[in-house]
Amino acid sequence: MNYNEALNFISESHKFGMRLGLDNMKRLLELLGNPQEKLNIIHVAGTNGKGSTCSFISTILVECGYKVGLYTSPYLETFTERIRINNENIPEEKVANIISLIKEKIDIMIKEGYEYPTEFEIVTAMAFYYYFIENTDYVVLEVGLGGRYDATNVIDKSLVSVITSISLDHTGILGDTLEKIAYEKAGIIKENGTVFVYNQTDIVKNVIKEVCNKKNAKYIEVDFDDVIIKKSDINYQSFDYKKYKDIKINLIGEHQIKNSILALNVVEFILDNVNLDIIKKGIEKTKWAGRIEKLSKSPLFIIDGAHNEDGAKSLQKVLDKNLKDKNMTLIIGMLEDKDIDTVLEILIPYFNKVITTTPNNTRAISCDKLKDRVYKYNKNVTSMQQIEKAVEYVLENSKKDDVIICAGSLYMIGEVRKEVLKECR
Repeated sequence: MNYNEALNFISESHKFGMRLGLDNMKRLLELLGNPQEKLNIIHVAGTNGKGSTCSFISTILVECGYKVGLYTSPYLETFTERIRINNENIPEEKVANIISLIKEKIDIMIKEGYEYPTEFEIVTAMAFYYYFIENTDYVVLEVGLGGRYDATNVIDKSLVSVITSISLDHTGILGDTLEKIAYEKAGIIKENGTVFVYNQTDIVKNVIKEVCNKKNAKYIEVDFDDVIIKKSDINYQSFDYKKYKDIKINLIGEHQIKNSILALNVVEFILDNVNLDIIKKGIEKTKWAGRIEKLSKSPLFIIDGAHNEDGAKSLQKVLDKNLKDKNMTLIIGMLEDKDIDTVLEILIPYFNKVITTTPNNTRAISCDKLKDRVYKYNKNVTSMQQIEKAVEYVLENSKKDDVIICAGSLYMIGEVRKEVLKECR
């Protein structure tokens, strides 16, 4: 296969949908020689912040001199973003070669009576195999959905489990209460393992602690009481944390300070005798596209994948603190299975004008239907089916000191990012 044929093969497997259970994944990896068993894995689950936390952990470890695999989803602009080593995307020829091998193994599985692997199972298997053949020192592995039955949870052991902020999301799959969702996320905790937990509600903490007790795992809750924030705006943030002074991060929003501290604690647990300055450099170098990311200054254009209540509240804090008196336009597109009205209720009051658009996903709510939902909160709303047209329209009709925010589905954010960077070059 060449690269495009490999991508087509992966996307064709999308028709097999999503499946709970790990039997298929285990067999596929057995046929590949169980590469996941030879990796040092940091396993990260959560509702919000898991991608940013993974990026912080990975970048710090790279700065410490290690070869580090980073597995995340979804991608924003190019498929190869999902599988990285030392922040470099997997080469296209490696995708083609590994998918050719995986196709051979799938043919064997089908003859044996197994079901066809899902898209996420195939991509996850490719990541494990790539990280193994490239001899990575560590792999930072982001859960796709939930935890307990996620394809990444085929691993028998991890160096450490990490659980970021948990809130209601994917309720149709993971459950309609925080307890049920927390239980699914806590499924990544291993027997006699260690889990680092972002400061959560008592409901969530109690569920995680109960799973830890059953698995004889160590529960470590990261405390944010020792944080002294010195600067926090839309340019950068700086803070002190315990023995660390003047840590600087370039990610926006106070929640990112907490994500960086969670990552810092994980790295301190994994490594002996960490160098404070190297840790600080790693945190400062960390980037994470599409999460309250500033793309242009004039007009100020920010994109953010806020698609649930917690994500919307994090963006709301940034708007409240930095942009309240500005003339602001929102471009928004969402998936139909999200808690749309909660997100709209939180965000829409901040905006003078709203443009609805349709993300490139079969689960997307149409721009016209979303417009009707927005109208309840803001009468100055227009729908535009094509994402690039929405971006062009807003840029053409904005003044230099205006603010444009694009929020909602990550399946839309990548396309907006590409378009804005092209327009503002």
